[in-house]
Amino acid sequence: MPKNRATYIVYSVVLLFSWSLLAQDPDYIVGKLIDAKTKDPVVFANIRIKDRALGVITNEDGSFRIPVRYREYGDIVEISSMGYKTREIPIANLMEGTLNRIRLNPDTIVLDEAIVKAKGKRRNYSANAIVKMAIEAIGENYPIRSFSIVGYYRDYQRKNGAYLNLNEAILEVFDQGFDQDDFGTSEVQLLNTKMNEDFQRDTLASQKYDYSTGTKIIDKAYLENYDGNEFTNLRIHDALRNFNVYSYDFVGRLEEDFLTNHKFSKNKETYLADEALYVIDGQGQKPGYRAHAKLYISKTDYAIYKMEYTLYDSTEKNESGIKNKHGHKRKMIFDVVTKYNRIKGKMYLSYISFHNSFRLNLPPIFEMNEVDLSLSESHFVLKFNRPIDPLSAKIKSNYTITFKGAQWEVDKLEVFKDSVKVYPDLKEGTLAKTMREIDVAAKKRSFDSELLDIQVRNVKDFEGNSVNVPRVESYQQFREFFVQRVKLDSRAPFDVKFMNKRKPIFKDQPIEESKDDQEYWMNTPLQGKMD
Repeated sequence: MPKNRATYIVYSVVLLFSWSLLAQDPDYIVGKLIDAKTKDPVVFANIRIKDRALGVITNEDGSFRIPVRYREYGDIVEISSMGYKTREIPIANLMEGTLNRIRLNPDTIVLDEAIVKAKGKRRNYSANAIVKMAIEAIGENYPIRSFSIVGYYRDYQRKNGAYLNLNEAILEVFDQGFDQDDFGTSEVQLLNTKMNEDFQRDTLASQKYDYSTGTKIIDKAYLENYDGNEFTNLRIHDALRNFNVYSYDFVGRLEEDFLTNHKFSKNKETYLADEALYVIDGQGQKPGYRAHAKLYISKTDYAIYKMEYTLYDSTEKNESGIKNKHGHKRKMIFDVVTKYNRIKGKMYLSYISFHNSFRLNLPPIFEMNEVDLSLSESHFVLKFNRPIDPLSAKIKSNYTITFKGAQWEVDKLEVFKDSVKVYPDLKEGTLAKTMREIDVAAKKRSFDSELLDIQVRNVKDFEGNSVNVPRVESYQQFREFFVQRVKLDSRAPFDVKFMNKRKPIFKDQPIEESKDDQEYWMNTPLQGKMD
């Protein structure tokens, strides 16, 4: 290879017609980035409108949307992602009414040996030393002057591959700098919000986390709900912006806890544009937990471009049974990806994605909801909320009757559509006396489970639901913010109302229009299969 030259990426744009996409996005050019070798989507790549300081980040399926008006302006799209060479594509080459598939070849950059030598000899630092220097350099590499970032925010759930409860917003964050407490000093102005009704709504999944009743929880982790404000929750999980305060489990306070809680090793270096980056892997373990970290750190000034962090439950396998990106099958608790870009020598947020699993503990579908006593016939009538499967209901061992701590046998059962008569196996005189005692206690309202307890198990309804078995539904929760513009030296205005950080974004929050808010757009995920 000739000196002073790098191997440039090869790309091709493949146009794939799709009536469904045309119908879904009539005002947008729709594209998808894919790796030419693996055919996998290129996730979280930067799609920028050249010379306008505007852009979006590709979704988890590699898709993106750009307003048609930028094609009319004759603008150029810049595409950049770690491991790929930055390229430019005229928007005029991207067609409306089609899915524009852009194939990218992984970049293999070979720096000229003379250039490397010109930069002087570098010490062969250990992975631990590189991470330590990167953390110590945060105050130098990240802004301490006021600035603002405008971007596209969304939160949603996924279940069985489908999007649920998609909420979207365009918002501006006014940040006083990394030497200031983010939660206490930063302000958020909502420019536009949308509860997207084109996607399925699930009211149970959208409720706040509730650890007191256990209705909605994250297994083996506690998540502060900030009264339902998911953007506040997302900002807290930016461990770089909050490097001097506690951010999340295992990472803790980045400047004090991160090195202590993990062991680090070097991975193969990579590049972003023409800048060489260290790739550092980290692992942490505590009883019941397993953590993986990956950091992309500049070889020049140790700025952290990207931080990936995943925490797993080491005692439980995932539902799919497929190995995860770290090569094992442990159940994911949460996953955070934070990416920064360099602008005029300082690092500014590009995007942050916070993904966690959660479960809903819901009431049983099939329940025994009432017990009646028949004194004349000395039996109990168990009533259910749904029609009963007679085969399972006729099994005596499925019923347990305990009176004053002593267990009774079941003499016989009579099964009806939604009720069962249970006859205890006691001597006639004893049975009559006991039934009267139970009846008196019930009338005096002194009846409790210590006197009489009736348990039913393994009885099913006609749909196969077991009686009194709570439902457990598993979901995936996402919160994501993608920066579309960085405004340097920008300060919070005095004449607008800001978002209440402890109220849900999409309920009774002030919306403040901006003179340039029409320049920003919502990069709504594509529904359905994209191939």
